[in-house]
Amino acid sequence: MVNIAVVTGASSGIGAATARRLAREGFHVVAAARRADRLEALVKEIGTATAVECDITDDASVARLAAAVDGLEGTLTLLVNNAGGARGTDEVANGSIDDWQWMYEVNVLGTLRVTKALLPALEASGRGAIVMVGSTAGFVVYEGGGGYTAAKHAQNALTGTLRLELAGKPVRVMEIDPGMVRTDEFALKRMGGDQAKADAVYQGVKEPLTADDIADCITFMATRAHHVNIDRLVIRPIAQAAQHKVVREN
Repeated sequence: MVNIAVVTGASSGIGAATARRLAREGFHVVAAARRADRLEALVKEIGTATAVECDITDDASVARLAAAVDGLEGTLTLLVNNAGGARGTDEVANGSIDDWQWMYEVNVLGTLRVTKALLPALEASGRGAIVMVGSTAGFVVYEGGGGYTAAKHAQNALTGTLRLELAGKPVRVMEIDPGMVRTDEFALKRMGGDQAKADAVYQGVKEPLTADDIADCITFMATRAHHVNIDRLVIRPIAQAAQHKVVREN
């Protein structure tokens, strides 16, 4: 029997790296994201995968994702809710309502939409698993991060609540919370496309985490025996002892 894994935000970064890892573990990966051209390239590279263009902020688009999954040969056993992101570094006093609204819509309501749409199939499999890709911002706040930390705190609350509500049902609910991860796009998008500002986030940090580091851990969580639930895995680079304590070389 073929196990199907859905990975949102699969067009780049952690999502793309996770899709590759899961395919190597024998999953048929449904790579979901907005950028269809990137998905097609990824699916061609992986081989055992299906690309589904999906905007997790749109109900109809998420419904099409669920229908596409339902039409595949195999059983949906894994959902990796990876899609998310940050915009801006405004202080609360002058925070952009548009940016805050976008972060809540993507990180929280997008996670809710996809989870609702795919949960019946995960439960019906008898061995379902959900991995939420959160952030250390989900339990630590910092100046200039109010919108993102608020959204990730809310996603963390959603995850914990879901785990309680699914107790006794055959669906594991797990969360991975990365600290400093250097990908091609996360900081760049947050800084509005300013490459210098994006580079400054990681300046002097010898070895920030990579997308593949996180994908490796997600795959480990997803492939444990079904009675093993890794509630929360916090992962930081060795140079980052805490949100406010980062070792930087000159």
